[in-house]
Parts: sequence; C-alpha cells; structure tokens
Amino acid sequence: MSIPAQSSGTPDTEPDGPEGRLRRFATIWSRAIFPSTATSLTRAEFEQHLLPLARGLSDILHARPFDAAPANEVGAALVAAHCTDPDALSSTLGVVDSYLVLYCGSNGVTALSTEDSRARCARIQHALAGGFTQALRERTLTEQEAIARSALTARSDAERALHTTEARFRAVFKDAAIGIGIADLDGNVLEVNDTLTRMFGGLDHHVRSHKVNEWVHPEDSPHVWKYYDELVRGEREHYRVEKPYYRNDGTVLWTNLTVSLLRDAEGRPQYQLALMEDTTERRLLNLRLRYEATHDALTGLPNRTLFFERLEKALSADDGSRFGLCYLDLDGFKAINDSLGHASGDRLLVEVADRLQSCATAPGEMVARLGGDEFVALTTGPDTETEVDELACRILGVLGTPIRLDGRELTVRGSIGVVEGPAGKRNAAEVLRSADITMYRAKSAGGNRFELADDEADARAITRHGLTTALPAALERGEFFIEYQPLVHLDDGTVHGAEALVRWCHPQHGVLGPDRFIPLAEHTGLIVPLGRWVLEESVRQANFWQERHTDGGPLRINVNLSPTQLHHPRLVAETVDVLERSGLEPGALCLEVTESALIGADDDLLKPLRQLADMGVDIALDDFGTGYSNLANLRRLPVSVLKLDRSFTMGMQQHPADPVDLKIVEGIVSLAHSLDLAVTVEGVETGAQAEQLRKLGCDTAQGWYYARPGAPDRIHSLLLADAV
Repeated sequence: MSIPAQSSGTPDTEPDGPEGRLRRFATIWSRAIFPSTATSLTRAEFEQHLLPLARGLSDILHARPFDAAPANEVGAALVAAHCTDPDALSSTLGVVDSYLVLYCGSNGVTALSTEDSRARCARIQHALAGGFTQALRERTLTEQEAIARSALTARSDAERALHTTEARFRAVFKDAAIGIGIADLDGNVLEVNDTLTRMFGGLDHHVRSHKVNEWVHPEDSPHVWKYYDELVRGEREHYRVEKPYYRNDGTVLWTNLTVSLLRDAEGRPQYQLALMEDTTERRLLNLRLRYEATHDALTGLPNRTLFFERLEKALSADDGSRFGLCYLDLDGFKAINDSLGHASGDRLLVEVADRLQSCATAPGEMVARLGGDEFVALTTGPDTETEVDELACRILGVLGTPIRLDGRELTVRGSIGVVEGPAGKRNAAEVLRSADITMYRAKSAGGNRFELADDEADARAITRHGLTTALPAALERGEFFIEYQPLVHLDDGTVHGAEALVRWCHPQHGVLGPDRFIPLAEHTGLIVPLGRWVLEESVRQANFWQERHTDGGPLRINVNLSPTQLHHPRLVAETVDVLERSGLEPGALCLEVTESALIGADDDLLKPLRQLADMGVDIALDDFGTGYSNLANLRRLPVSVLKLDRSFTMGMQQHPADPVDLKIVEGIVSLAHSLDLAVTVEGVETGAQAEQLRKLGCDTAQGWYYARPGAPDRIHSLLLADAV
C-alpha cells in the first residue's frame, strides 16, 4: 500500500494560502506587462522581481491607518525595471483593478468590506500611476537636458565640428521618446521629430503650417504666452508649463511643455527649442480616478467627499444667497437587507438614487449618497425657504410609488431632516449635524415625513449626547447620589420604608432627575453598573437605619430594576453578594419592576425574580395599570406588592372623588388582596386623597403629602415624629 506524500508547505504557501494567492497575483502581473518591457531578464526572473512589489501593494491595501502614498514607490520601481512603455502602466493598472482585491483582499489581519476594498484599490492605482509618471518624467527630463545641451552644442560648435555634432544631434533628435521641435524667434516651425508629429496626428504639414504663437487653446494658463514673449525677447532662458493643443482631428493633446532659448556664438537669441511630453492619458486617468474618488460606486451619485465640497462652497458664499438641505434616511431598509439579501438591497438603493436624481434637476440642486441608505439633496439660491420644502415633498412623492424587485412590490418610506438658512452662518459639519438630528426627529414621529430643523430641539439632542458621553466618567467621579422618599402605612401613618431615587449632580446642568439620564444609561448599557451602585448604597443605608431604629421593626428599602438589569445574567448573584456583605436581611429589600417590563415575560426572564423571591426579597410590580397586562398573569408573576400608578388616584384629589376611579382602585385592591398581594399607591398629595385610599384598603403610600424625596437623615426625622 502506498502512502500519500505529505505537503511540505506551510498554510501560508499553499495555493489557497496568503502567500500562494500573492504569487498568483505576481504571475498574472508579469504575464500582462512582460511583453512591453525592455529588460534582459527572463519572464520567470521578471516575475520574481515583481513579487516584492506585489507584496508591497498587498501590505498597502491592508495598512491601518490606510495610506496609498507608498504605492508611488511601486510605480517608480516599474520605471527602474525598464517598464517605460505606456502599455506597461495601462496593463499594470488593469491588473491591480481586477486582481489585487481578488487575490490579496483577504490576506490582512482584519477582512475589509467590499466597498472599502474597492475604494482603497482605486487610491492605490492613483498613487501607483503618479509614482510611475513622476519617475518617467524625471527620466525624460534628464533626457531633455541632455538633448538641450546637445542642441546648443550643435549650434554653437557648428563651425568647428559640424559633421560630428550634426550626426549626434540627429540621432538624439530622431530617436527621442518625447516630441522635439525647433522654431525661429518669429514662431516659424523649422524642425520636428517623428514623435512630435505622431503626437499631433501623424501629419507633418499640419505641424509646419502653423506658427508657434497660433497654437492657442481656451484652457491655456494665463502666464503661458507671457512667458513665451519674454523668451523670444531674450529676457527668459526657458519656461515649463502644462499646455493643451488641438490635433488636426479636433481632439485635445495635453503636454508638459519645456521651451528653451538657443543663442548663437555671440549670445544673441537665435532659436527656440520645444520639448513636449504627452500627458493626455495620464490626465484622463487622473480625471477617472478623481471621478471614482468623488462618486459612489454603486449608484453613481456624488459621494460624501464631493457633497462636502459643494456644501462648503455654498456655505462660504458672501453674496447673500441661501441654501436648503434635505437629509434622507430610508425607513426599515435593514429589514429589506436581512430578508431579501444585500444584492436586492443594492438594487433598491440604485432605484432610489435614480428617483432622487429626478427630483433635483434645477440649477443649484444636487443629490448625493453619504453611505448605506442615507442620501442628501442640496438646493441653493435666493428662495430656498420654499424650494427646500417643495424638494422634500417631491422626494417623498417619488418614494411613494412601489418599487418592483424580484417579483415583489416594495413600498419605500423615508424620514427627512430639512435645514434651511443663509450662507455664511454655519459650517458644513454643523449643518449636517442639525439635519441628522432633525431626520431622527422625523423618524421618531413615525417616519415617511419631513421635519424642519429647530435650534431648541438640536440643543436638546446635543445635550442628550453630551450627557450620554459623560455618564461613564460621572459614575467614576462620584457625581451620583440617592434621595429617599418615605413609604407610609395608611392605617397608622408610620414609616414603612423608603424608595431609593438616584440623582445626578452634573457639573454644568446641576441636579438632574432620573428621567433625564436613566433612558440614556439603558441605551448605553451603563444602567448595569449604575444600578449595582444604587443597590449597594441603598442596602448600606437601610442597614444603617436598622441600627438606628431598633424599636419599630426593620425599615424596608425599595430599589428600582430596569429592563436591562432584569436580563443581566448576574442579577441574582450580585444581589446576594450585596446583601451578604452589608448584613441586611433579604426581607428588608424590595425590588421594583415596571409592569411594562414583565408583559409577556417568559420563564427564563422570571426565573431570577423567582429565585430572589424564594430568598425572601419582595418583588413589587411598579406602575401597575399602565401596561395593559392581563390580570390573570398576576398569578404567574413572583410579585408580592402591586404599586398602583398615580394616574388612578389623581381623581381622588378633588371633592367629591371621581366615582370611576374609586371603583377601579377598589377592584384592584380587592383582586390584589385575594392574591395575597400588598398595595402601594404613588403620588399621594392631599390628606383627603390619603384618607380615601385608606378606606379603600390600600396598605402603603408615598407622595408629597408625606414627604418629598430627600437626604437619608430625613427618614430618621419622620421616624421620630411617628414615635411622638
């Protein structure tokens, strides 16, 4: 039996490994450019020469932070390897565009997204082309200087060595890779080489039939002809400019033009020598790369870069003009991606982009894609106050028509934030931030609508963001504190316990109530460490009260649990740890959970609450009556206290009390007591209200009638009053 031979290669060098894919890329590259390369190397040797260059491109693709500049060195290395033929650059860019991401895109430590990979690849092409052309230019300029010296020597030494110099000059003149022409000081073309003739279309008479000063082009730089006049007058020895020409077929030839003055033996100006490098292809490449860098690859719309350029230009105008901006985010686009796939999502975005473009066709209007499903539309002019509203309405209108995709009709909705105002007041970042905030207000209002920017709403949103970012440091700096509101027995008015209510002493905004920061803590996940701190402080305080108040029974402490804390896997363990370290009995702790958090709760969510209840910890169902829960579910919830929402007892503050409220509360109390549940009432503000609740059988109450939330020592004062 034969034994299969084992591979001696490492995973990296396997055909499908990173090194194998890199070598495959180098092979494709060498096959593409070797035929146009003037080198003494064999193709195999040339491929080995390209391998480190390919590795360099792969490293640049995955560099963090990304920097395409090192690709300049790759382009220069190609010129150094005698890959100077224009086809070598064109083929190299084609190989990089088609195969770099394919073979090297997954070679990095972290995988790149398709969009990011393509964007990086485009910038690498740009940098590589720039390095190639710069190296070729330096090489050409070296040749130009040699040619110029040869030409000058040929003219000045004509009488001494005419035959030798003429032969040398003709060889250089004829075989040069750049266009060379000689003209007299009146502009008459005397001599041109074959390269220059080919650059102008191959017709020698077309070149000779024009004087130099007749080759004017509308895109000539203002100083071109100023330099020319100075040169023919002998005031300038040479000049170098970028200049376009019209060929005989009407197309445009772009050149790097160097013109030098040739003097006779006595130093008098005699001829002008022009050296031309054809830069048309490089210019077109730069224009293409510029387009790719400023336009979205998927939709063809201007991207974030170009949009910011246009927006900053509109905002910097000082002619009294105005601007209007619509910031659009599609509603529910993630669901489309998740259900139909990203390919369908991309086709949907293309259709949306086409429709948006049809809405912004007037002068001064543009549409751009910022990324994902976010688009912006900009309008400028003197009357944008009405135009931007009309633009937003048109956008919602074109989105309202269903889009047919893969046999389905999809209804697309969008939320738009609109910002309008005079130029010169805000910068682009401020305008876009305001539009983003306003868009989310439209989305919160139900979507499929637009909202106008409001400075006060922006300020509130910015404040919320500031509070969100300040929360972690605030907990570390000890900026939170707890106030306690007494819980009172309705039958005898004695203090039963207290509810712990956390506050934030903010350095700029002063004391903030929980409604200002608890939702933010929930959103960021900081509610878990903050809730743990509140539990520890409250239990410690309850234990202190028990040591001070030994004659009236233990004081209970009520602590609120958020929905996020309910899902935390260490809820039970941490609660047990806090109780054991403080020495407080579990029966002195009551954890309050909102009714809405337990609606539809499954056994997994109720399990930690049941474990705590089995230990003796009371569980209170807070805000009862606001969650529309099924009363029958009370039997399966591990609660021992119903905390009745204040909305049911507000009608008892008037006289006579609202009979409907009385019946509702009476029924809830009866139901709760039949299930062995105690009833606590929030928001008691009058004595009449307290008396009515006592008659209805409620057990405990809290509210401003008894005491507002305050420092922990106020509970001791209330207890002393009870004792009296």
